Amino acid sequence: MGSLTANPLLGFTLTVGCFYLATLLYSKLRSPLTNPLLISSIIIILVLERGGIDYHDYNRGGQILTFFLGPATVALAVPLYNKRKFLQGRMLPLLMIISLGALAAMGSAALTAHFLGADRRVVLSLLPKSVTTPIAVEVAAMIGGIPELAGVFVIITGLLGALWGPELLRLCKVRSPLAMGIAIGTAAHGIGTARALEEGELAGSASGLAMGIAGLVTPLLAGACLRLFLGN
Repeated sequence: MGSLTANPLLGFTLTVGCFYLATLLYSKLRSPLTNPLLISSIIIILVLERGGIDYHDYNRGGQILTFFLGPATVALAVPLYNKRKFLQGRMLPLLMIISLGALAAMGSAALTAHFLGADRRVVLSLLPKSVTTPIAVEVAAMIGGIPELAGVFVIITGLLGALWGPELLRLCKVRSPLAMGIAIGTAAHGIGTARALEEGELAGSASGLAMGIAGLVTPLLAGACLRLFLGN
């Protein structure tokens, strides 16, 4: 059993297989609660727990998939390129809106955690929750947060954005694909962007743009939030 769990193909096969099955389930039910990333994560956690498989053994195969995370993220630029002419004339207002959205995402999370009595390092780890994991981890380390905890917050934020983002926006009478994409990409990074693509190419393009800009401005805004909200 030890040699099997130490094999990188175990983690790779388990991850791909669970995600494939979750995708089939989602294609049948089309419910936010059957989001493939959510379902596959739950299945993998249960398999690791029930099988007594150490996470580090599992992650040997996960590292193979992590290698493809960069190309997959870059591929999100394809719909953005296709809609470049539509977005070019709106870049200045979009830059301002996305920056304000990133600031609101950081400030609201930090203030809520602060007033609920969370530890200072937990509050700091929450600040970069709406950007991709590599950026969030670096920002958390830079401002004195806990990088590993920041990564967890990023995943939770992305999942919530993918699960409920479009439905919440429709409930708030947001019908514009551009507005929907900007909101999802600013708040829920790559996971949300993948969900926004299901709403159409324009929504996916806008979400990819918002994700990129939010990733650029968040490190700059993190210091400002640190001083403004936490008095440092």
